[in-house]
Amino acid sequence: MYQYTDFDKQFVTLRAAQFRDQLERWQRGELTDEQLLPLRLQNGWYIQRYAPMARIAVPYGEISSTQLRMLARIARDYDKPEPELLAHAQATQDALQAAQPGLTLAAPPLRYGYGHFTTRTNCQFNWIPITKAAEVMALLASVSMHGIQTSGNDIRNITCDAFEGIAEDGIVDTRPFAEITRQWSSLHPEFSFLPRKFKIAFNGAEEDRAAIGWYDIGLQALKNVAGDVGFTVKVGGGMGRTPVIGSVVREFLPWDQLLNYIEAIVRVYNRYGRRDNKWKARIKILVKAEGQNFIDDVETEYKAIVEQDGAPHTISQAELDRVRSFFVVPELKAANLPSRVNTQGQLYRRWIGQNVRGHRLPGMRAVTLSFKRVGFAPGDADAATMDALAELADRFSGAEARLTHEQNLLLPWVFESDLPALYEAARALGLAQPNIGLLTDMIACPGGDFCSLANARSLPIAAAITERYQDLDEVFDLGPIDLHMSGCINSCGHHHSGHIGILGVDKDGKEWYQVTLGGADGSDLSGPAIGGKVVGPSFSAAEVPDVIEAVLGTYRALRLNAAEHFIDTLRRVGHDPFKAAANGARHGHKAEVLA
Repeated sequence: MYQYTDFDKQFVTLRAAQFRDQLERWQRGELTDEQLLPLRLQNGWYIQRYAPMARIAVPYGEISSTQLRMLARIARDYDKPEPELLAHAQATQDALQAAQPGLTLAAPPLRYGYGHFTTRTNCQFNWIPITKAAEVMALLASVSMHGIQTSGNDIRNITCDAFEGIAEDGIVDTRPFAEITRQWSSLHPEFSFLPRKFKIAFNGAEEDRAAIGWYDIGLQALKNVAGDVGFTVKVGGGMGRTPVIGSVVREFLPWDQLLNYIEAIVRVYNRYGRRDNKWKARIKILVKAEGQNFIDDVETEYKAIVEQDGAPHTISQAELDRVRSFFVVPELKAANLPSRVNTQGQLYRRWIGQNVRGHRLPGMRAVTLSFKRVGFAPGDADAATMDALAELADRFSGAEARLTHEQNLLLPWVFESDLPALYEAARALGLAQPNIGLLTDMIACPGGDFCSLANARSLPIAAAITERYQDLDEVFDLGPIDLHMSGCINSCGHHHSGHIGILGVDKDGKEWYQVTLGGADGSDLSGPAIGGKVVGPSFSAAEVPDVIEAVLGTYRALRLNAAEHFIDTLRRVGHDPFKAAANGARHGHKAEVLA
C-alpha cells in the first residue's frame, strides 16, 4: 500500500496545525460559527444531531494495522460524550421508540467508543468533542491519515473496488491511479468550493464491484486491442432526490490524460453547475439537462487544457512507476497457527463459500470479515474490535486490510493454509458470519439515531430484520440479496441500488419508510446499474419487517427453482406480485401470490 513521502507527511501535519489554529481562533471568538463551518467541513468535522461527527478518509479502502490501532485509540480515548449529553440523546431515542407502536425490537443502544465504516470507505466517529478535534487530527497525521475533503463541496475521498490488485478477473490495478488522483485533488485551489460535493470511483476488473455508474465520475479501466491502458469515463451518476446512472462521455481515455480530462469535467461543472438550489446542484442534473452539449463543452475544455495550457497534469511514466512501486505484494509469511476448527463442518464450509474468494496469487485467498452482528449497527467496530482487527491483519495478511463498499473489512493476503486459524480467530470476535452477499449483509447509514439530516432511524429497522433472519438455512435458501437502507433521501445507505431498498421519510412529523425493489449497483449478480422502484405507500417502522418477509415469501413462491436469484425472479415476473404482497403486509394479512 502507498507510503507517505516526507512531503505527504508534512502536508497533513501542517493541515492539522492549521485547523488547530482555526479552532483556537473560533474559541476566542475571532471566528464565527458561520466562518468556521467551511473550514471544519473541509477537514471532515460535522455538527450532527447530538454531537460532532468526525469523518476520516481511508482512500480506496486500504488501511494498515498501524492505522487500525490508531483508530482504536481515538475510539477509546476521544469518542466520549459528556454524561448529560448521552443521557439526553438516549432519552430522545427512547421517546422515538415509544412513538413507534408495534416495533418490539429496540435499536442498539447509543454506544460510544467505536468507529462506523461507511459505504465510501470512511471511518466516522459520533461523539468526539469539537474541542478535541485538533488533537485527533494530529494523531491521524502521525499515521498518515486525515479527514481532508471528506465533507464540503469539494472532491471527496477516492474509492475503488476492494479487490484491486488481487482479483482473478483483474484487468488493471487502479490503486496507483486512485492515489495519483487523491494527491492531485487534495486542496486543489480551483475545486475547493464546487457547487456541490463530488465523488470519483475507479474499477479495474471485468466485474464492476465499485458501483461506478452511481458516481459523479466513474472510471472503468480497460485495455484496447493494442494492449494500451485507458479508461471508459462515465459522468453524472448519483443518488439522492434524483437517482441517475452516469453517462459515458469517453469510451477510451489514455491513462496519462486522466487528470487533464477530470480537470476538464470539473471545470465545466464548476462553471455551469447550479448554485442557487442545492437540490439541483450535483453534476448529474447538469449532465441530464445538457446532454451532448455537456460532453461537447468537456471536450472543448479538454482540448484547451492540452493545446493551450500544455497538458500540465499529464501523468508521466516515471510518476506512475513511482506510485505503482508502493502497490506490491507485502512481505508475507504464513501464520501456521494451530486450529481446532472442523474443516468439514457446515458453518466452516459456508464461511469458505461466502466470505473467501479466489486470488490472483496461487495458494492465497481474500477473506471478508462480516461487520453485520446482532446487537451492532452495520459497519460498527468498537475500540477492542479494531485492535483485534489490527492483530488479525498482522498475523494473517501482511499487516494490510481494506474497507469495503458493503461496510465490511477485507484481508487481502491470506494463505490458504491459514484459513482454519483465521476462521477460529474471527469467530471468537463475532466476525465470521457466513453471510457476505446475503440478506443479512445489509448496508445501512446511521440514520436518525445520529444524523441531523435523517428523516427516520435506520438502526432499529436493521436490527429487527437481522433478528428475524438468524436462521442460516433460511438465509442461504434466499440466496444473494442486496438490502440497502437510508435514513433520508441523501442516500448514504445507497438504497436506490439495493435489490431491496428502504428509505426513511417524514410523514406528518413521524418516521415512515418507503420500500423500493429492483435496484442494482452494476455488479455481475445485480446486472446493469439501475434505481429501484417504489412498491407502494410508505410503511410504519413496525410494518417494515413484515413487508420484507412478505416480499421474500413471494420470491420463494414464484422462483423457478432454488438457483434463480431474487433479482432475476423480480425481473422475470415484474413488480406487481411483490407490490401486492408488500401492501398486504400493511394490513396484517398475506396477499395472494399472482401467477
